[in-house]
Amino acid sequence: MQKSKKIPIQIYLNPDQFKMIDLLSKARNTSKAATIRNCIAKYLESLPLENDPALNLMNLGASGKKDIAAKHDDYLIES
Repeated sequence: MQKSKKIPIQIYLNPDQFKMIDLLSKARNTSKAATIRNCIAKYLESLPLENDPALNLMNLGASGKKDIAAKHDDYLIES
């Protein structure tokens, strides 16, 4: 597995969430941070494809917009 740069973030968990993350981390012998990253990854995988902003770019060709190559980042943010 390729290591990628991680960006620090601070979150607040309610006590039940913390307890579950703690139990999962201990059961899987991983850090709490790794467990939270895994939970986020699983959640993102479960989202319907129509909610994926990257896939929405595929529909831009039919939009009649002529500046997609230059402004793709702007269109990605809008979707």
